[in-house]
Amino acid sequence: MLFQKKIVLGITGSIAAYKSVLLARLLARAGAEVKVVITASARDFVTPLSLSTLTKNQVFSSFTTGEDGEWVNHVELGMWADLILIAPASANTIGSCANGLCHNLLQAVYLSARCPVFFAPAMDLDMWKHIAVQANIGKLRSYGNYIIDPGTGELASGLVGEGRMAEPETILEIIEDFFSMGRQMNGRRVLVTAGPTREAIDPVRFISNYSSGKMGFSIAEELANRGATVSLISGPVDIRPTHPGISWIKVNSAEEMLKAAEQEFQKSDAAILCAAVADFQPTKYEEQKIKKEGEQPHTIELKKTPDILAKLGQIKSESQILAGFALETNSGRDNAMKKLKNKNLDFIVLNQLSETNQIFGSDQNQIEILDSKGEWKTFAQNSKAMLAKDIADQLNSCFTNA
Repeated sequence: MLFQKKIVLGITGSIAAYKSVLLARLLARAGAEVKVVITASARDFVTPLSLSTLTKNQVFSSFTTGEDGEWVNHVELGMWADLILIAPASANTIGSCANGLCHNLLQAVYLSARCPVFFAPAMDLDMWKHIAVQANIGKLRSYGNYIIDPGTGELASGLVGEGRMAEPETILEIIEDFFSMGRQMNGRRVLVTAGPTREAIDPVRFISNYSSGKMGFSIAEELANRGATVSLISGPVDIRPTHPGISWIKVNSAEEMLKAAEQEFQKSDAAILCAAVADFQPTKYEEQKIKKEGEQPHTIELKKTPDILAKLGQIKSESQILAGFALETNSGRDNAMKKLKNKNLDFIVLNQLSETNQIFGSDQNQIEILDSKGEWKTFAQNSKAMLAKDIADQLNSCFTNA
């Protein structure tokens, strides 16, 4: 299952580091090529010699190595890996990674990573439950990282409770399942739209909305992680895709997004349209900046933008799957049901904007999914990265049942 997979195993300062020696052995036995990055404090618990013997690779612990001080290229290590596994992950490392800090080689490798990253936390009960640690765990999840929840048992302090690093056999099984899922959508081509559109009024002004693109980008990353070839069309956003299986097409207006979506949909097996497309655009674009002159109010006449979801629904073949999003402030389920039927969708994701579910710009969301059979699935509020997995599961079930 892990044959020829490239795995960076990060080991931090925790008594649970002794388990990582067995974990390194299990990963290597499963066929993975393992390179270990160990922190200075972790060397108090395990030796680089034992790890290099088991993995048959050099163990890295600082930015330089050897008598001549040869530089260890952390960027190269981050790009080399198919997966990074930090086990054990101490509270210190979790906090640094969650907040973009870089105190050692392992944290530099993490910040350079272009692959999935798994954290297996290990710490005492009260540390694990501390609000700051849980906030950092939440940040890591929101970035799309994976957390292997600690187990319950006797801890180094003598207390009994949650905080023990998951057993090496459990971690191995989780990693194998992940790579197995990575082949789930092999050969599938999926179109995803994300972010806002901007409808120009004049050279310096436009109509838009608060969409950050985080939900659509999370969906694209998750589908790519499952083996799909993804075309991601987005309006102007401050984020970028990281997975090499994602082709990123940048647009501004709804008309530009429609043109790109029609082209990509023709060669796609499915499309998930998550973009918050502006509903209106000016009927006339002013070539020069509109001046604020005189006392009379300035009127801008608007017209509807093209309905991208409806247009793809009209050209959708029987073998294609089409999904959309509905953002509602009231009568959410009723409006979502109408949208699913009227636009020829296979499923629709409902967001209900409220004081507790702000959606735009947030790393969190709460969704419901309605399928073409009229069945609803409700999901608790979670990070957009985690909800992207639920949406990908729904798409995969459509592929399976087609």
